[in-house]
Amino acid sequence: MGRQDGSGRLYSLPGADDEGAHILHVDMDAFFVAVEVLDDPSLAGKPVVIAHNDARSVVSSASYEARRYGVRSAMPLGMALSRCPKAIVVPPTFERYRETSAQVMEVFRSITPLVEPLSIDEAFLDVSGARRLWGTPGQVAALIRRRVEDEVGITCSVGAAATKHVAKMASTASKPNGLLIIPAARTQEFLDPRPAGAMWGVGPKAAEALTSRAIRTIRDVRETPVAALARILGTAQAQRIHDLANGRDPRGIETERTEKSISHEETFRTDVTDPNVLRGEILRLADKVAVRLRAADLEASGVAIKVRFDDFQTLTRSQALTDPTSVGQRIAQVARDLLSAVDLRAPVRLIGVRAERLVPAGSAALALWDDDGEWKQVDGALDKLAQRFGTGSITRAAFLTRDQHLPDAERPAEDSD
Repeated sequence: MGRQDGSGRLYSLPGADDEGAHILHVDMDAFFVAVEVLDDPSLAGKPVVIAHNDARSVVSSASYEARRYGVRSAMPLGMALSRCPKAIVVPPTFERYRETSAQVMEVFRSITPLVEPLSIDEAFLDVSGARRLWGTPGQVAALIRRRVEDEVGITCSVGAAATKHVAKMASTASKPNGLLIIPAARTQEFLDPRPAGAMWGVGPKAAEALTSRAIRTIRDVRETPVAALARILGTAQAQRIHDLANGRDPRGIETERTEKSISHEETFRTDVTDPNVLRGEILRLADKVAVRLRAADLEASGVAIKVRFDDFQTLTRSQALTDPTSVGQRIAQVARDLLSAVDLRAPVRLIGVRAERLVPAGSAALALWDDDGEWKQVDGALDKLAQRFGTGSITRAAFLTRDQHLPDAERPAEDSD
């Protein structure tokens, strides 16, 4: 399996067998860095770190030259600079990344309408219907790589396989700037020797739990009974990873994706110990989540919070709702209740609010009365004002004098590569 720094990567030679490998996973290489190099070619080949240059910043992306020093996304900038003192810190320009992402997705859609964007820098494609126009899956994958480089100016890695799971694993193994094709008949041969932790959806804790029971490879997962896996990971996850380990993944390409959750989080300028500050920030974040819910005509059937302490230990808490809602005050109320049950044993570095289990607005049965009626009127008025004057121009009076702990802007999403 290729590493994040690009060493040990795997790739297919021209003309490789691509029978049945009609699902492509295309992933841009160090996308944020690549876009910055487009605008400043002097950065090419240098250890570059994308981050705001302040003490509280975390790494959004890093060039492969920086990764060879152990620099990774989501790492505190101070730690990154201690590992790679010569790193060049470049502030992120997210509007530019979005523009470049749109160009890349347009290349994909010019080849097949079956495109499922996963994030700003990666997507699945089904090219089974593109053979007459563009050739075999391997030829289409090579064409995509050429066109992205020629038309956008950046490189990408492509995995081609019979399923989404294997295609994503293959693109990761081929990074950077590679193509790895796994024909359907060789799916198991590819999967078996890979680490269990390389499976899509198996996080560090799950991988550690498996390793502690001598389940180290995907073959080990495949040969372990589902009941035994369930005792380690729980029933739902056990069945899912057992299926994936056996090459079973029936998911198709979803060209219209429904958001499964909407969240906002904040990294404080200085660690917070005052619960009142945290409660106030939860309300502000809940309002932002609610605005996005209403804009998407969705409601939340569950609310979750995320708390990260100063030692970077992170916990989450969630609660199902009796009735779905898109009301900021209601989301905040549930989130605050969740926070009150958390042992705030140490200063808090980050807090987040997430709306989950999303459903179309108005899909729930109507109640005889609406406890949130007054709050909805307020939210409706705020939405109208925000549409007229801009989202950032309207806020609660309580937020006009924000605590000095709070940063000037939310921490943006990290480069997924």
